[in-house]
Amino acid sequence: MDFPGFGIGGLSVGEPKQIMYDMLETMMPYMPEHKPRYLMGVGSPDCLLEGVLRGVDMFDCVLQTRAGRNGMALTRHGRMTMKNAKYEHDHTPLEEGCDCYCCQNFTRAYIRHLVKEKEILGAQLLTMHNLRFSLRLMEDVRRAIQEDRFGDFARELLEQGIYD
Repeated sequence: MDFPGFGIGGLSVGEPKQIMYDMLETMMPYMPEHKPRYLMGVGSPDCLLEGVLRGVDMFDCVLQTRAGRNGMALTRHGRMTMKNAKYEHDHTPLEEGCDCYCCQNFTRAYIRHLVKEKEILGAQLLTMHNLRFSLRLMEDVRRAIQEDRFGDFARELLEQGIYD
């Protein structure tokens, strides 16, 4: 049958990540490269990079919104748990250089306050940031692919080990 693309499901449901990567390596040679390959339910930065390395084109995941609802920010330096006391007097943005509404207008201390008080705005701001973080990551992935340097780009980020 001539499908317009392929969805890969049943992975990323509790098994070790390496098993998911091994399964992708087993399946991908059987999927046409000229059709989109969609890995369902995968959204952590390390899994996105590992998926693209193995030929996956599209992803979806609730991680960014769930993390936001639970007071967690995803950044290029790793995850930040905003309930932590170390952010109580930290008047810097969640992530320096981030262009999202949250980082441009609010401090870590204020976001921590919102999260601690269970104000819905805290979850909303963190979700906005997390979605923008993931969008920026995938923009960087596309740019690295276009510049034929994706392998080095992914390896550099993965070797930091901040998303395991």
